[in-house]
Amino acid sequence: MKLFRRGESSTTDEGADQTADSDGGSTAVSISKAATATEGKGRPTPKRRDAEGKRRGPVAPAPLTAKEARARRKATRGNRQERKAASAERRIAAQDRRARMLAGEDKYLLPRDQGPVRAFVRDIVDARRNLVGLFMPMALVLILSMFVAPALQTVVTLAMLVMMAFMIAEGFLLGRIVNGRVRERFPDSTDTGYKLGWYAFVRASQIRKMRAPKPRVGPGDSV
Repeated sequence: MKLFRRGESSTTDEGADQTADSDGGSTAVSISKAATATEGKGRPTPKRRDAEGKRRGPVAPAPLTAKEARARRKATRGNRQERKAASAERRIAAQDRRARMLAGEDKYLLPRDQGPVRAFVRDIVDARRNLVGLFMPMALVLILSMFVAPALQTVVTLAMLVMMAFMIAEGFLLGRIVNGRVRERFPDSTDTGYKLGWYAFVRASQIRKMRAPKPRVGPGDSV
């Protein structure tokens, strides 16, 4: 029985050794596979912004003093000749845009002035001789006369009230005319009613030489 037990224990020890050897071998194989898998890369995939930042180069640190900030702005602006050339180019571009806007090119107009309907309304207003356009210069003359002769204050106030009444009446009439002409020329247009009437009134109240875009028709021309 003792011999049998010794043999059994030896057999058990041999089995344990074999199991340990097999476990160690499998562990070594898995470690070697993992090393082989990570050997080609060895690091996580960088993010897109990190990769772009490396391509662009390092970002300069923020300036610590106002003097350093001024020096950095001066370095990025370039020399004096380059700044003068850039300023001249911007001025020429601004003048070109303004000239195109005054000429009535739809691309360079303000959103309120864009479209064939608004251009047609401007032509209707510019082809008329409107009393509303005289309101601003006459009101200025009346106000100045009040400082020259204070006794005329009552007369000036009455005259301005009469002018405002005429202005409101003509603006109402002009709005009706404009909306009727627009419905005839552009029956599918939704830009009618109060908006067009107000647009025509504001255009008519401006002095002719100060209107933008510039008038394309003269007073009395047929539209």
